[in-house]
Amino acid sequence: MLAVSSWIGERRATQEKLRPYECGVIPTGTARLRYPVPFYLVAIFFLLFDIEGAFIFSWAISFRELGWQGWLEILFFIAMQMLGLAYIWRKGGLEWGPTRKRT
Repeated sequence: MLAVSSWIGERRATQEKLRPYECGVIPTGTARLRYPVPFYLVAIFFLLFDIEGAFIFSWAISFRELGWQGWLEILFFIAMQMLGLAYIWRKGGLEWGPTRKRT
């Protein structure tokens, strides 16, 4: 069947056949888009705080077995996360909108 269809089929490459198919939408412009830096910052912040949630959740499940040492370690972990958040906030990493000039 494949050999017969390739033997009988049409072999002309037209502009329409060479166009990439994107669910019926005719592509315009280049496929390489430049994402702004805040897009990556949001992704990194999400990963950091998602991992923090996973650590705190796993600590909450086993906090009775961990005792005071586990309590102090999670407090240290949360303090480091808060210091990191304060640093990012102070450096302007959370300001993603248009900025106003200060007079």
